[in-house]
Amino acid sequence: MNVTSLAGLRRRIFSALLSLGTLWTVSVTAGSENAASAARALREAASQTAMRLEFGAYGEMSPAAVLALSETPLLYSARDNADLFPEAEPDDAPSADETVPDSVPAPPPAETPSEPVKDAVPLQEAVQEPVRPVDNGVRARTLIPKSADGYLVSGRVYISSSRKTPLDTQALRDTFDAELTGEGPQILILHSHGSEAYTPAPGTDLVWWGDSRTTDFRYSVVRVGDEMASVFENAGISVLHDRTLYDYPDYSGSYDRSLSAIESYLAQYPSIRFVLDVHRDYIADSAGNPYKVISEIDGVGTAAQLTLVMGSDGSGLSHPRWMENLKLAVAIQEQILSDYPTLMRPMLLRKSRYNQHATTGSLLVEVGAAGNSPEEALLSARIFAEEMTEVLQARSK
Repeated sequence: MNVTSLAGLRRRIFSALLSLGTLWTVSVTAGSENAASAARALREAASQTAMRLEFGAYGEMSPAAVLALSETPLLYSARDNADLFPEAEPDDAPSADETVPDSVPAPPPAETPSEPVKDAVPLQEAVQEPVRPVDNGVRARTLIPKSADGYLVSGRVYISSSRKTPLDTQALRDTFDAELTGEGPQILILHSHGSEAYTPAPGTDLVWWGDSRTTDFRYSVVRVGDEMASVFENAGISVLHDRTLYDYPDYSGSYDRSLSAIESYLAQYPSIRFVLDVHRDYIADSAGNPYKVISEIDGVGTAAQLTLVMGSDGSGLSHPRWMENLKLAVAIQEQILSDYPTLMRPMLLRKSRYNQHATTGSLLVEVGAAGNSPEEALLSARIFAEEMTEVLQARSK
C-alpha cells in the first residue's frame, strides 16, 4: 500500500469514528433542555460506559487497560449511580414471563449440563413484596431468581457469570482448599470501601462525606465487620479486623491499598487462611430511586440480603487458583440457603480479581445495599458468620 492510499484509509477511518461519535452524542443529549443538561447527560453516559468496561460488559480488555480505567475519576463518579445489572422495576407489575414466584425456583436436575452464559448477563431476579413495614423510610424488596435461565446452577446456588468460558459446576461441589488450622489468627476481615454506609432511621445525627458514605463506623460496613468478628471469636476462631478506611479521603486506588494491607497481614500472620472483604451494594430502580433488599427471618426480624462477588483470572491478571475461592463461596451459600432460602441473592462471578488471589479462602461479601438499615445489615452479618463458621468447622473435622 502506497503512502497516498494509506493516508486515504486513515482519513476514512477518522471520518467513520467521528460520525459514530457524533451519532452517540446526539442520542445521549436528545431531549436536553440546555447546554448544561446536555453536558450532564454526556458525563453520565460516559461514566456508565466506563463502569461497564471495568466489569467486562464490552468484552475482554488488557490488564493495563483495566487497571488504568479503574483508577479514573470518571469511573469513581459512576460507581454509586451506574445501573450495571438492572433489577426488575419495583413499581411495575411483573409481565407474563416474569411471574413473581412463591418461593425460590427449583434448580434443574444435577445431571443437566450447565451452559456458559453470555458476558455480563443481567441478574434475572423477580421482586417479592415484604410482609413487614420498613423502619427507615426506604422501600424494601426481596430479590430472588426468576428461573434458572441465564445462570450457572450448582445445587441451590445460582451464579451470574461474566466469563465467556464454560464452568464445570460439578467441580464446585468438591472440597475447597482452605481450612482452619487452630493456631494463630485464622480470618482477616477488612473493607476496601470501608466508608460504604447504610440508611439509619430519619432524624439520626449522621455526617455524610459522599453519596451513601460516611466515616462514622456506627453506620458503615466497618460496624458489620465488627459483628462478624464477634461471632467468629465467640465460636473460638481467632480473627483480625482491620478497620482502616482504604477509600477515604481518596477513593482511587482503594483496592491497591487494601491489597498491600492483606499482603502485610499474611506476612506477619502466616496462619491466616480466610480473607473477607466486606462491602454493601447500591441498588436503585430505573428512575434512580434507591431501595433496600431484605429477607424475612421467621421469629427473628428483617435481614439484608447478601451477595457474594467472586473474582477470577478473566482480566488477564494472575489468579491461578480462583476456583478454590469459588468452591468455598458455593459451600457457604449452599449452607445459608438451606437455612434461609431468600437471604442470598445470586452469586456474581466476575473477570476481575478483587484481591482474591492473595489466598484460597478469599470472599467479597456485599451485606445488603445502601438503602438497608444498619440493624438489617447487622442481622445478616451475624447469620453469615454463624453459617460460615459451621461450614469451616465441618471442613476441619
